[in-house]
Amino acid sequence: MPEGEIALALAELRSALEVGLARIDGQLALLVQRSDQTDKAVEDLEQRVASLEKGRWPLPTITVLASVTAVAVTVLGVLRG
Repeated sequence: MPEGEIALALAELRSALEVGLARIDGQLALLVQRSDQTDKAVEDLEQRVASLEKGRWPLPTITVLASVTAVAVTVLGVLRG
């Protein structure tokens, strides 16, 4: 192979490599952006869940209130009966 053909082949390889690396860099940048967006979405959801958990009544408290109400209704029924 003459030197001119070798130089041309190397230039083509270099160009193909640069194009491929640029494409990979672009894909990596997109993945990083998506990862950042996902992290933000997860953080927002964690905050929403935490606020919902603060506002809910715990199940044992509801059970106690229902029991006390049932006893009060029973006692009133017996006293009036």
